[in-house]
Amino acid sequence: MGWLRVRLLEDEERVIKEQRESHPDAYVRRRMWALWLLHCGATREQTAQFVGVARSSVERFVFQYRTGGLEGLCQRGERRKPTSDLAAHQDLIRKSFEARPVRTVAEARQRIEELTGIRRGPTQVRGFLKGMGMRCQRVRAIPVPPKKTWRTMPPPKPPSMTNS
Repeated sequence: MGWLRVRLLEDEERVIKEQRESHPDAYVRRRMWALWLLHCGATREQTAQFVGVARSSVERFVFQYRTGGLEGLCQRGERRKPTSDLAAHQDLIRKSFEARPVRTVAEARQRIEELTGIRRGPTQVRGFLKGMGMRCQRVRAIPVPPKKTWRTMPPPKPPSMTNS
């Protein structure tokens, strides 16, 4: 099965000519270059080598163009991180910890459960607090100078030796 050729309309050609070098996102510029090269008759392998991506990426660019047009080509898929249930209570937890700091992760875990009703393990609580910008601080003993063992009175003078 042969590949379908990429044919751009005149207004799409104009937009790609402008955007392939001036678009603020480098990845979108790369997509525009790939589409332009395919329009000019380059193969997908040649386009992939010139643009510096895999052939499968070029095929994905063509699919994005065919399904969404130039707008689909310009959109980047946002990578989503999973959000914690505790994220909704972040301000409440921060205020509570600033008012009364906790000493251990176990204490933080217990306080978070009391405030929000959400129970998490120590590792999850530690990661959540680190994500909020909080960190564990080591508590060490305050160095104290050693006690003096000298007597307050000066030591007695040795008897002087005289010839008798």
